[in-house]
Amino acid sequence: MKVLVTGATGFIGSHVARFLTEKGLEVIALARADNSKSLFKSIDVEATIGDVRDYDSIERALRGCSQIYHLAADYRLWVPDPEVMYDINVQGTRNIMKAALKSGVEKVIYTSTVGVLGVSPDGEPFNEKHSAQLGDMTGHYKKSKFLAEREVYRFVEKGVPVVIVNPSTPIGPMDRKPTPTGRMIVDFLDDRIPAYLNTGLNFVDVEDVAQGHWLASLYGKTGERYILGNKNMSLRDFFQLLASLTGRRPPSVRLPYLPVLAAAYLNEAFSRVTKRHPRIPLTGVRMARGYMYYDCTKAIRDLHLTQSPIEKAVEKAIAWFQDNGYTSLTKLKGA
Repeated sequence: MKVLVTGATGFIGSHVARFLTEKGLEVIALARADNSKSLFKSIDVEATIGDVRDYDSIERALRGCSQIYHLAADYRLWVPDPEVMYDINVQGTRNIMKAALKSGVEKVIYTSTVGVLGVSPDGEPFNEKHSAQLGDMTGHYKKSKFLAEREVYRFVEKGVPVVIVNPSTPIGPMDRKPTPTGRMIVDFLDDRIPAYLNTGLNFVDVEDVAQGHWLASLYGKTGERYILGNKNMSLRDFFQLLASLTGRRPPSVRLPYLPVLAAAYLNEAFSRVTKRHPRIPLTGVRMARGYMYYDCTKAIRDLHLTQSPIEKAVEKAIAWFQDNGYTSLTKLKGA
């Protein structure tokens, strides 16, 4: 079977593309430029030049494809020009759904995010049924993905067979940019995190997330959401895990929220002038006021989602960052 994957150059997308090829599917990757030949060769996919913002290029790439895995997204906590993010995340999703409707594909797997479910104020995990509003979204990324999900549901009503997956916080190898979470790991390895905020995240092995996309194509129901996650952990516990694996000392100082928020406002104001990414992204700090804890029962029960140990995912991430020159740390503890 031939499938189209958007976002195959991204962290989750590259793992999804590789997983699908290993399952014997013929993968066509929609890519904006022919600058990822080595990546596509390593995961054995065929690249076609295009952009989710260019509807005609989507139609060309989709010829002969039975399914679409739509992962392309602009995922950043800060952007100098938010309009670009909305064009990719919202208009790009609208274009994919429009092409899916016209071509009559048998299944679309849309990659959303747990961010559209909101942030728990007290640490009680949210599930797929949690009702959030646009005003609950922090930052342009979450807002754009919230609006993109609305587009998906609009096309579900028109008959497009879309299954929605909502990954939590994936960890693992091939985090090339890296993502904000990957950057946090690298900064820890290089002793650049002296303190932490009282918050928490749901972590998951990125390879389980890739598997979850394929499982959603097999068992997912049209119009349903499935949280692809695993373990809820406080940021303090996550840093302690990193410390246990590396021998680095975990941060011991818990910072009060308001001074950090004030520093983030100042840092972001400076970034608007310099156009350089802020060291303290305001969106990240505002998100840290609650807990991004989620209940993954539905995906485990209905999709049979694997729950690999988070410790192993972190080990793989650290090793990949080491091997690819992202950190000065040369070996794991006891290695």
